[in-house]
Amino acid sequence: MSNFFSVRIETLGCRLNQVESEALAVRFAECGFDVFSKEAEASILPVKLCIVNTCTVTGKAEQKARRLIRLLLKEHEESVILVTGCYAELETDSIEKINKRIIAFSGKKKDELDGLPQFLKDFCLKNKDLKEDTVNLKKNLLIFRNKIYSKEDRLDKSFLLKETERRKSMFKLSSPVFVFHSRASLKIQDGCNNACAYCRIRLARGTSVSLPAEEAVRRIVQIEKNGAAEVVLSGVNLSQYRDETYGGFANLLAMLLENTKKIRLRISSMYPECVDDGILEIVANKRICPHFHLSIQSGSDKILKAMNRPYREADIRRAINNLRKAKDNPFIGCDIITGFPSETEEDFLQTFKMCEDLKIPGIHVFPFSARPGTKAFSMRPKVPERDAGRRASLLSELSGKNYQSYLASCNGKLFFGVIEKPQNNEDLRIVTENYLSLPLVVNKKAENYKGGEGLFVVIKDGNAYLAD
Repeated sequence: MSNFFSVRIETLGCRLNQVESEALAVRFAECGFDVFSKEAEASILPVKLCIVNTCTVTGKAEQKARRLIRLLLKEHEESVILVTGCYAELETDSIEKINKRIIAFSGKKKDELDGLPQFLKDFCLKNKDLKEDTVNLKKNLLIFRNKIYSKEDRLDKSFLLKETERRKSMFKLSSPVFVFHSRASLKIQDGCNNACAYCRIRLARGTSVSLPAEEAVRRIVQIEKNGAAEVVLSGVNLSQYRDETYGGFANLLAMLLENTKKIRLRISSMYPECVDDGILEIVANKRICPHFHLSIQSGSDKILKAMNRPYREADIRRAINNLRKAKDNPFIGCDIITGFPSETEEDFLQTFKMCEDLKIPGIHVFPFSARPGTKAFSMRPKVPERDAGRRASLLSELSGKNYQSYLASCNGKLFFGVIEKPQNNEDLRIVTENYLSLPLVVNKKAENYKGGEGLFVVIKDGNAYLAD
């Protein structure tokens, strides 16, 4: 069957968004649409629909979304722009005011987009004008949205469904195959029960819900059968994963290892205070990737308290040291916010010293961004932007030094890795089990290797060489 029209899907923000966009791309392709993104080759057919999966974690993330929306409006003058994700959840009206060709779709209802490809396919088969007429396409997209929820629904607190209904609806966008990425991912948790002073994500995604453990096992077994060498377990806060029958995250990991054969499991992120004996015992398994990303935010107890974070600096140090005992030389990553209201130079130096002492090689740092609707939005005193930026730069510089030291510690050692899908005739690269993205040096032609393929390599001087 010939394709109807092209659909461009662009994703901003977290891995959850990437997982959801991947599943949506697969659904559209299965229904006969040409699907692409900026990373892929140009579209074959006229682009009639662009989907933007947005983020709201910082003001810059929202600015980036607006720039992308305007770019798509310019590049695809006959296209409808469907905007979803966390930014669309919280700023629906302001987004739709940008242009009449825009439709904002609630982030909390994003998984209902699972049915959109089939809906559009049915209309295309019945009405040839749909794939040629932008006005008609938008009209039918609005019909689809109104079947899912009304404007009144979105403004009503009861819009958040009962727990069991919400759990079913929030894990629809999942696929055992992947269009844009080399490494498989599975969303096993969404939302968050914490009330961190700076965070807007909980407002956009709601309280914590978890994919039932048996369903998680079923999906990962299928991902393994499809040939994936690795799967990333994703969530807003994996530490809050909970199954009514089987318990918490450590128990889920044990179930996944027991019911799969070779596939490696990568943990997307954890909270420091949740790195307990159960987690430490299970991550020692060789099929758990030696890469741990901790949501830290600060090394100052005063600032952590102001942020309403559920741990202190001693917990951070303990968690990282224990993970290094459980796993040989794992890659440690973390998030840090600089310039949080009331952060003094002394507070920052405590954070800097902690990252320096712990030799953290993957510091993801960004200056504080006051988000509307959060407690920190009105907190005082504010830290000047130049100070927050300077502190972020110092931590980024430290991260670079720590990364080079960590890379040197891996020299001459054997690692498992997954080949990345080459983009625009780029040279081959591989992501190792300990999260190093390196050039892959091979003797054969690059076309003999495919994205997603798993193999063993030896790291030498910043490159990955095929193991003998």
